[in-house]
Amino acid sequence: MSALNKAKGFKKSKSGTYLSMAGTAFGALGVAKQIKKARAEHDTLRLIDATVSAVAIVTGLAILYRELKRLGDDDVLLG
Repeated sequence: MSALNKAKGFKKSKSGTYLSMAGTAFGALGVAKQIKKARAEHDTLRLIDATVSAVAIVTGLAILYRELKRLGDDDVLLG
């Protein structure tokens, strides 16, 4: 397997999935700040926006977790 093919397969590897999960979880920090600010300012529209973003993050993490479970021992970079 060439290095280019390994690089293309990184996103579908366990390492790539963990990295995606970390990036998604990092986005949760921004959403938490957005929720805190919206509550302090009593801004309902921004609070709704932040809540929808939080739901999207949770959904994204669930999808990545499912993908991680599917990978199991079939890691692209190991093969």
